[in-house]
Parts: sequence; C-alpha cells; structure tokens
Amino acid sequence: MAKQTGIIKLKGTIGGISFYKTTDGHLAREKGGVDANRIANDPAFQRTRENGSEFGRAGKGGKVLRNAIRVLLQNAKDKRVVSRLTKNLVAVVKADTTNRRGSRTIQNGDLSLLNGFEFNLNGKLGATLFAAYTKAFNRVSGDATLNIAAFSPTVRIAAPTGTTHFKIVMGASELDFANETSTFGSNETAILPYTAANTAAISLTASLSENSTLPVIQVLGVEFYQQVNGQMYPLRNGAYNALAVVTINTP
Repeated sequence: MAKQTGIIKLKGTIGGISFYKTTDGHLAREKGGVDANRIANDPAFQRTRENGSEFGRAGKGGKVLRNAIRVLLQNAKDKRVVSRLTKNLVAVVKADTTNRRGSRTIQNGDLSLLNGFEFNLNGKLGATLFAAYTKAFNRVSGDATLNIAAFSPTVRIAAPTGTTHFKIVMGASELDFANETSTFGSNETAILPYTAANTAAISLTASLSENSTLPVIQVLGVEFYQQVNGQMYPLRNGAYNALAVVTINTP
C-alpha cells in the first residue's frame, strides 16, 4: 500500500486504485482480489473459508468481551484494542483441540492466553501499578475479589505528569461466547490523592452469578485525574489510564 501526500486527500476508487483513511493516515492500494463467489465455493479455497470462519468467531467474541466491560473500557483503551484483542482471540480459537479446523470455538479454546492482556498500550497496568495485590474468583458464591495492602501512591504508582488524584477500578464478567451475551459487576475506590503518604488498605468485590458454568474474566485498572478549582477532570481524557486482564477462570 502507498501513503497519500499533499493537501487533498482522496476517498473512494479511481482507475482501479482505492483511497481510504486509517489510523496510520490516508492510504492507497490497487483494487483487486479473488472473486467472492470463487472463495465461497471453490475447493481450492477451503482453508481460506475455514480461516475466515474462525476469524469471524474471534471478532464476535472480542465484541462480547468489550461490551461486557464497556463501563471500564471506555476510560482505558487505545486505538488498536479491537484488532489486538481479535488477534489474541484467534490464538484462543486455534488452541481448541475438540473441534475440527474451521469449527473451532473460543469456549473450547485456551482462554488463559488472554491473561495479562492490556487494553491500553499507552498506559499499561504492568508499567503503572507496582503495589502487590491479591485477586480471586469464587465460582460457588460468584464473588470476584481484589485486595491491596496500604501503599504510598507516589512510590507504587507510575502516574503521568499532571496527576493529582487516582482511583483503582476492578470488574468481572461471565462471558457466554456461544450466545454472545454476558453479565458484569464492578467496584472501585474513591478518587484518592496521589501525593498522600499512604492509602488505606483496599478491598474490592464484584458479584456475578452463583455456580456459573461460564468462563469468567477479571480486570484491574487505574484511572488518573487532575484537580482544577476543586473539580476532578480525567487526566488527558484518560489517555494514560490502565486496564488489563488479571484473572481467567474457566469451569
């Protein structure tokens, strides 16, 4: 592909060249490809159809997950989170050893491959929160918990310039990939002063269904604020907020 330069940026197709806009700028490429009917029916494209089916399943699964944690995700994500998550879920699907190629599913794959997934590469949890924490999910009670001992924010949190306050957020969700549904629960601290000597001990609980038979994902995040004239504002519109998967629990 080629990058468009100059003052006028084109969109559409001219003379067999397609012009379009992406996060990388205005690009251009030659229009082409194999006829769709041939891909759908020609035995030579069987592998292509199988790959497409599984990629589509991963894409739908990513939407289920993103919608499930939307309350937290809208405050901590980068521009490529959709494609990055889909790529990881393709790997999950390919780890399914139960179904045949082309019919492999997320629920039968290895969901542990999502553990540690960062939703915002501009503010990774692993490079933001250095306070030790414990987390757990009790499948019988449906409770997801997070505990952090008292800590000094300026020592244990790497905050972006301009931070005056922060809060810790935690969420958990049951994910039904087959039916494309989910349930969600979350909890968070109050907005805390970043320059305080120490926080109080933090204990958060999010409740889901008791005795669930669905996979559960738990996420942890840090959100940053700047206080101006007594009002709290998300720092740089949340550009450096962190959110990551910290627990994957399967039945």
